[in-house]
Amino acid sequence: MARSLKNVVGYGPRPALEDEHLSHPSLNTKGRGSLSNGSSRYDSQHRVVIDDGWGALDDEPPALKTTVEIDATRTIIARNDSPDISFDRSINPYRGCEHGCIYCFARPTHAYLGLSPGQDFESRLLAKPSAAKLLTDELRKPGYQVRTMALGTNTDPYQPIDEKFQITRQILSVLRDFRHPVGIVTKSNRVLRDLDILSEMAAMGLARVAVSVTTLDRKLARSMEPRAPTPERRLDAIAKLADAGIPTTVMAAPMIPALNDHEMERILETARAAGAKTAAYVLLRLPLEIKDLFREWLHAREPGRASHVMSLIRSMRGGRDYDSEWGKRMKGGGPYAQMMAKRFAVACERLDLNKENVELRTDLFKLPPRAGDQLKLL
Repeated sequence: MARSLKNVVGYGPRPALEDEHLSHPSLNTKGRGSLSNGSSRYDSQHRVVIDDGWGALDDEPPALKTTVEIDATRTIIARNDSPDISFDRSINPYRGCEHGCIYCFARPTHAYLGLSPGQDFESRLLAKPSAAKLLTDELRKPGYQVRTMALGTNTDPYQPIDEKFQITRQILSVLRDFRHPVGIVTKSNRVLRDLDILSEMAAMGLARVAVSVTTLDRKLARSMEPRAPTPERRLDAIAKLADAGIPTTVMAAPMIPALNDHEMERILETARAAGAKTAAYVLLRLPLEIKDLFREWLHAREPGRASHVMSLIRSMRGGRDYDSEWGKRMKGGGPYAQMMAKRFAVACERLDLNKENVELRTDLFKLPPRAGDQLKLL
């Protein structure tokens, strides 16, 4: 196990070692996105399930409990120089995500911890309760350059465990005190808990929120994103964020050909009616272990469409399951990808989306006073 992990807290017992990294059907998949818990790319051993003749596989596997450990990280701001995204810094309060979205591009990061990108990613989570203090220390460093802080770009900052830890709210409180701009991406209506802070920051031009709506089909959403809030609750969140004066974006993401891409226009229409002023979409990405996890899910949950879906994905990825080249990984290439981009552009034009580009302010940044600072003036 990675040295940064320590202190198991709550949310049920940790899976026994002998039960880890076993593939379907030995695991209980109820309420989970991944159907397996296979070894990661860094594991030296790979385990498979076999029937020893004693009927062990006939028994119902125990329910998979969620465990949370404390992450001993020493820094909280992650930086990047990717030309594909609009931010150069981000904060992720948690590692892993209980929403369990089968398509989540963050799944492979669990391999760095010696854990599986499969069910481990959605059931063995890490929290960063020291995030607010670490952020305060980093913002106070001499020479800090202010740019929009992205929150939740890897795993969702409003996943269920945030109800217990409330790390996201603590981070937002620090950013508000420093007058630091923030952009949030989430697929949870739990963001409404922090409406007071977000509306205060938005009034100063310091906050915006993007809500991901993958599908309006509740059955498909339950299968693809088993522990994420329903599409209706996300649309309600968009409406209430917009009513509070917070610039709100709808993310139609990811778009999966022959599975949910036919809903793109309807998603944009419904979100626009709710109050979203801007929109974006991202093509399904299948890097590293995700391609096998997604194919496994697709053949089990959507067998009639599986071959067609994968064929279209490859047609948009140069004949491969995934193309990581900058400039292509978010939108793909080829005729189908071009058609999808055109559909999105036409829909946005018709719905008056993306007419205004909201730039968050960076000129209000200031260091809030600390206890004892006034004494230094004497």
